[in-house]
Amino acid sequence: MGTQPQSHSSWRRPIRGALRLGEVCAVLVLLVLVYWFGVRPRQLHWGATSGELRTALPENGIVAYPAFDATRAITIHARPEQIWPWLVQMGYGRAGFYGYDLIENPGGGRGLQSATAILPEFQHLRTGDTLPLSVAASLEFGTIEPNRVLVWRSRGIPHSGVFIWALVPIDAGHTRLISRIRWRYLSDPVGRALGLFTEVSDHVAVKAILRGVRDRAEGCRPPSLVLQGFEIAGWLVAMLELLWAMGMILWSRHPVAWACVAACTGLMLMFLLYADAPAWLNALVPWAWLAAMLAAARAGGTAARIRHPSNSAAN
Repeated sequence: MGTQPQSHSSWRRPIRGALRLGEVCAVLVLLVLVYWFGVRPRQLHWGATSGELRTALPENGIVAYPAFDATRAITIHARPEQIWPWLVQMGYGRAGFYGYDLIENPGGGRGLQSATAILPEFQHLRTGDTLPLSVAASLEFGTIEPNRVLVWRSRGIPHSGVFIWALVPIDAGHTRLISRIRWRYLSDPVGRALGLFTEVSDHVAVKAILRGVRDRAEGCRPPSLVLQGFEIAGWLVAMLELLWAMGMILWSRHPVAWACVAACTGLMLMFLLYADAPAWLNALVPWAWLAAMLAAARAGGTAARIRHPSNSAAN
């Protein structure tokens, strides 16, 4: 009879572990579904009209059966010839990408901040020239139609990716800047990992580029690197909070409660990344959520000690 409790615990432990692992998987599935059906469709067509989605652009078809097909657009209070110089000088180690400089520009040799002036040395392009994206990656220039279309494409044939920038005048003082990106996942593990990262980060990066081009063409001051740093730090904190909540599902005394926390944390992270919230809000919300999570963890620990005073005394 003395061995009965031990036998009970021997089969209950793996069942509890399986249930907790199932809760982790359920949270992940929920977040993937929200992203795929709720977030992704809007992000793929951010700012674009139905007509712009149907517009045929040069080299549009060089990527067969793309896994990622996005058309975004923004209105700029400037003429195409005022916007074009900002487009052609983009690139790592060139003028930057006008987006999240603290992520995109380190090591490029031209400082952290993307250019805020036209750089004459990067105004003369030829099809086939190299476009550096980072220390390790590059594309090449494809079609170049001054003041109309600029194409970046992957090297090698068949092409795995194409990035098209088009300028469409609306009237004498306004222009639509259209960005179309089409690419497919590469078959090797590194390529698939890069594709997954691009899948979730491209929505954030391209919107920032479009706004960066707009601000420079309109003569506006770009956001400060300090505010940008706080915003990026907020994202990192939210990501760590999601990992923490997932871990607590596996190890805490209240896995269901922590599954709810993890789901809310994941939804908060998607809101911060994709909802176009002000940068200061992105910077502050994760820290407020962290305070709430710490308070919840502390309250759970206190409740456990009250229910099991002998265990806490033994410890």
